[in-house]
Amino acid sequence: MKEDFLHYIWKYKLFNTSNLITSAGETIEIINFGLHNTDAGPDFFNGKVKIGATTWVGNIEIHINSSDWIKHKHQNDKAYDNVILHVVYNNDKSITDKDGNTIPTLELKDLINSGLIAKHKNLVCQPESEIACGKQIATIDTFTINTWLNRLAIERLERKSIEIQSTLKLNKNNWEETFYQYLFKYFGLKVNAQPFEMLARNTPLKIIEKHNNINSIEALLYGQAGFLDQKIADEYHQKLKKEYNFLKSKFDLEPLDKSVWKMLRLRPSNFPTIRIAQLADLLNKETRLFSKVIEATSIVELQLLFKAKASEYWENHYQFGEEVEKNSVKNLGITTVNSIIINVIVPFTFIYGKAKQDEELVEKSLKLLEQLAAENNVIIKNWSALGVKPNNAMQTQSLIELKNNYCSKKKCLICSIGNKILQRD
Repeated sequence: MKEDFLHYIWKYKLFNTSNLITSAGETIEIINFGLHNTDAGPDFFNGKVKIGATTWVGNIEIHINSSDWIKHKHQNDKAYDNVILHVVYNNDKSITDKDGNTIPTLELKDLINSGLIAKHKNLVCQPESEIACGKQIATIDTFTINTWLNRLAIERLERKSIEIQSTLKLNKNNWEETFYQYLFKYFGLKVNAQPFEMLARNTPLKIIEKHNNINSIEALLYGQAGFLDQKIADEYHQKLKKEYNFLKSKFDLEPLDKSVWKMLRLRPSNFPTIRIAQLADLLNKETRLFSKVIEATSIVELQLLFKAKASEYWENHYQFGEEVEKNSVKNLGITTVNSIIINVIVPFTFIYGKAKQDEELVEKSLKLLEQLAAENNVIIKNWSALGVKPNNAMQTQSLIELKNNYCSKKKCLICSIGNKILQRD
């Protein structure tokens, strides 16, 4: 038995509400169950309860055991002075208010259906790695699942917006700079996300904008990343190093330590050296990417905008000075471009639309997700195995949100699917 389950029982009135009496034997009529409070203070605000012949308006506090009132030190907290009813699973102690009056207590132990308790236990006791309702989700109607997924798509974008807003504030509301930093971070994937973000912060966009040739941009990025500190007998490396030393002195730059980059267990095509070359090509063609993103009217336009490839040197290299036999153009693949649209472009379009009160941009962000194919990763494969097969990227993003922020945290009580399972006969 957990307290959040009792909150759920009370909120949705999932107990026998007829012929209620307090622990002192007085009749109880619940006129208003109150408003659920998820912050500090009493659990339900502005409840209305008739006890005996008197009607009370105030707050309602819920505990597993009535003695938890003392354990949580509510007797010393003025926020609990206006509690009119103490709802507990087990009444193990009589509780009094600051004036010594007994607080009316309602014990729920014998009022909750044992089948409901068993259903809840069955959900929350599943291993964290598994979907708690995995064996039952196939029985849930499509309307309930789709409606919940639509809501989660918005929830995921709003959650991402909080982080973007924080970075935007640090950048003095500079949308281009903030987008530039997030783009770099995403290019690093999970393994090198932090070093790439550090590289972007260490190499402000305004410096990149002063150069309109690929050699200078590559020199800036590789130099700032720490890849030009090495002594390599390689003509291309030496050319970039010479250019960087000039730019470093001109702009008073300080490079990262090369040790921050991770190569272990990475596919060579995802090495930071290749990713930096692709970023350089992208920035050489267009530095004001955020403006272009907002102006874009279709998926195809965005895909073309982010079409990039590593320079010729990297056709037979993955690292400086180490030539390989395989000769191939290192293009930024369409799957990666689509991932950039999903994880960077869509959240920025969404939050910019919210900031500018432009509903068309907000709607555009959602339509972009709907127009992109479903993602393919471990989380989505697991959902598909359970019979929940997404049709587009909007649904895959929702399913990722559902798994990471509901299923893994056992938040079945605030999940529409969990609710459906718990409350059906």
